[in-house]
Amino acid sequence: MNATDRDDRQRELVLATYGVLSGPPRRELGALVDLAAQVAGVPFAAVNLFSSRFQHQVATFGFDGEDSPLEDSMCRLVVDSERAIMVEDAARDDRFADNPWTTGQIAKVKYYGSHPLRTPAGLVIGTLCVFDNDTHRVTPEAARGLSLLADRVVDVLELELASRRLGEANVRLTTANDRLEHFAGQVSHDLKNPLTSVSLSLEALELDVTDPYHLDTVARARRGVDRMNGMISDLLAFASQGVAPGDDPVDLAVELGSALDDLAGRLATRSVAVGDLPVVRGDAAQLRSVLMNLVDNAVKFTDDGADPEIEVGSRVVAGRQRIEVRDRGRGVPADRRERIFAPLARLDKTVEGVGIGLATCRRIVEAHGGTMGVEERDGGGSVFWFELPVADDVLG
Repeated sequence: MNATDRDDRQRELVLATYGVLSGPPRRELGALVDLAAQVAGVPFAAVNLFSSRFQHQVATFGFDGEDSPLEDSMCRLVVDSERAIMVEDAARDDRFADNPWTTGQIAKVKYYGSHPLRTPAGLVIGTLCVFDNDTHRVTPEAARGLSLLADRVVDVLELELASRRLGEANVRLTTANDRLEHFAGQVSHDLKNPLTSVSLSLEALELDVTDPYHLDTVARARRGVDRMNGMISDLLAFASQGVAPGDDPVDLAVELGSALDDLAGRLATRSVAVGDLPVVRGDAAQLRSVLMNLVDNAVKFTDDGADPEIEVGSRVVAGRQRIEVRDRGRGVPADRRERIFAPLARLDKTVEGVGIGLATCRRIVEAHGGTMGVEERDGGGSVFWFELPVADDVLG
């Protein structure tokens, strides 16, 4: 395959990727050829794209475009040379004097200006051209205007491609989320049924055992079952989050109060200093789960024997509600602050857990249109934060 054939093949692949040769004319391209004609002061303009055999006029101004063989194209010379061409009278130019666009067979082009359309990868796929049946002086302003508009033509194609790919990615993501949730639900059901049987059997055995060693063994087994149940629940929660949440007013102060009630066995309420918290929009249960996880982590990572010093508060940052859970725990090294939000990441294996909690929290926050992170706290410890859009229509 020679260089010309290779370039033609690459152009066809790129045009297929853009999907611009099928469907109705693009309104944005029509606006650009209209503007190109005005800039050049001529009645005709076109966006021409090239496959291996044809010139495709995908947008025109002043005439009805159609596909034509490459051998009839004036713009093929621009594509092959990858350089703009502007002439006052194409009929007197040796390169175009015998072309059917200048001889009257197709048209009687005289003034002719054409600029290559170059993709971000550097491949010339066509031209933006302007022309007239009368002669005109070629001006630097017209040449520069044509160059700028040619770049905008490629921008339109790239933007449409990016938008289409984003839509396809969203469809794939939705499908993947649905499959993940279904899979997790099935696995949860399949695993929890035998675990329930094991738990009930251990509970019955515990009533009959009197030997201290055997009692301790059964108790350890019961705790192992409880941990396994917790792991399954965490995995199911992680799989089921990330979908669009509700849009109800959520008072985070109320939800934090409920979370602290649930944590009463692990944490004295007086150990948590609570500041003002806003009302946001979203899913109350999910956001309560985020607050509970962050406070529970602050307890778990407090050094043994030390009293937790936990503060929960909020402030507005760059137009968003920032909620912070501050602790005096061991802190998170700077090079690991992103890693801790990955599923199953456990940086400190001396602390119980499976590494799902923070990943689930971030997933919930992002589904609410927010972001989440961690930073160092002055004086030691960590500040776990998440930001949510300000709910202008609710009291906060």
